Amino acid sequence: MKDIEYHPLPFFLPADTQLIMLGSFPPKQERWSMNFFYPNFQNDMWRIFGLIFFQNKDHFLLADRKTFNEESIREFLSYKKIGIGDTARAVIRHKDNASDNFLEVVEVTDLGAILHQVSTCRAIVTTGQKATDTLISFVQTTEPKIGDFSSFEFQGRPMRLYRMPSSSRAYPKSLAGKAEIYQSMFEQLGML
Repeated sequence: MKDIEYHPLPFFLPADTQLIMLGSFPPKQERWSMNFFYPNFQNDMWRIFGLIFFQNKDHFLLADRKTFNEESIREFLSYKKIGIGDTARAVIRHKDNASDNFLEVVEVTDLGAILHQVSTCRAIVTTGQKATDTLISFVQTTEPKIGDFSSFEFQGRPMRLYRMPSSSRAYPKSLAGKAEIYQSMFEQLGML
């Protein structure tokens, strides 16, 4: 039997978090270029953010252009009030990669506890199918199409669930195409 892997990072929740981005689970640590979410240098999340907010896909790269600037990313997310985490606390990795297709969720994150911590949060974004499936089972709303949202309530608080394309390069859409979809969400939320 394969080993259970526990999430190595705590949720990142700035003061007055408005939006929480949820993936499924990070890749193995040997693939990390920083000690933060979306750490694999081949993942395009921070390039998407660079394009949207700074018109420069390399904005969050360090000078060596081989690693992300974790401090700059954390500062930016705090300024924009964007929280980040994953829907799984523990998984079994059935293949030696980060693909959702080969992750078995053993323990889900207590999303209710997370939402209690951030009473200012008004939207959640999922960035992959496994994260979406896990969240849908918690919030009990319809699954939105990629690039769209569905509405739900959490303890009387009206919220939105956005379904965004995966930032993995395995997802068949260009970086510019992904950034355009994410930008539309940030515009709808008044965060640009």
